[in-house]
Amino acid sequence: MDRWATFDCYGTLIDWNAGIRAVLERLWGVEHAPKLVERYHELEPEIQAERYRSYAEVMTLTLEALAGEVGYGIPEGESGILAHSLPEWPPFEEVPESLAELRRRGWKLAILSNSDRDLIGASMKRLGVPFDLAIVAEDVHSYKPAHGHWERFYEVTTADREHHVHVAQSHFHDIVPANELGLTSVWVNRLGESGDPGPTSEIRDLTPLPDTVDELVPA
Repeated sequence: MDRWATFDCYGTLIDWNAGIRAVLERLWGVEHAPKLVERYHELEPEIQAERYRSYAEVMTLTLEALAGEVGYGIPEGESGILAHSLPEWPPFEEVPESLAELRRRGWKLAILSNSDRDLIGASMKRLGVPFDLAIVAEDVHSYKPAHGHWERFYEVTTADREHHVHVAQSHFHDIVPANELGLTSVWVNRLGESGDPGPTSEIRDLTPLPDTVDELVPA
């Protein structure tokens, strides 16, 4: 029986805060960036919830909404800067080796991401480890925490739920819906947050992940 580990990408595998912060620093200065990143993460789910749009468009609209709120202008031609920068966003340092170790232990790997097909393709190249599957918002025309990504995953793979673990950093986008679906989950709680409901297991980065998922779903 195949064992599957599914992952959120941005915030879990790819350092999206570093990527977003670099753009905001370039636009509006280093001193403003930390608070602007926080507000960006509040605005983006609101725009995703309005209706389905491509993730590139979501990022552009979120940046425009942020600029409107704080009274900063966006230089002409730069409103799409976040989507243009995303292919260069870096993986977290420990991620490639942890993913490679999962593959060595026989795990199948999939990404379930609130992004577009071309964007996830660029990020997967950055990760440097082969995945068996990627499902993005463009495929299901919805954004997590809606359940469309997981429904498509089970439809495509016919994976056994007892042999599947979902791994993610976002409590709102991933841990809550995983709990609603009755899935085994690992919260990569990089920011030391609290959240209810809790995950099946919690780690601070991906370093212990291979041992963690082997304990949850033994070979």
